[in-house]
Amino acid sequence: MTGAIATGAFLSGSPLAGLVAPALLSALMAYLSLGFVVALAFLLVGLDRIDAAARGSFLFRPLLMPGLVLLWPLVLMRWVGRARALL
Repeated sequence: MTGAIATGAFLSGSPLAGLVAPALLSALMAYLSLGFVVALAFLLVGLDRIDAAARGSFLFRPLLMPGLVLLWPLVLMRWVGRARALL
């Protein structure tokens, strides 16, 4: 049985065996794509409005990109919450 688990033979009879990996990769790509869009919008528009000290300092913004891409749901919630509080 150990050989079957190691080779993935236990999934070979399942109709979903060939769909799991592409579905997970598609979900990951969608998540990262949305993260890239939110991060880019936040760096170009939102950061200056959230943090007054960030105005005019453009050299550190690329350093924020990986974290913003991965944590984009939190960034978006905080950004929208802050915008509503200002209204």
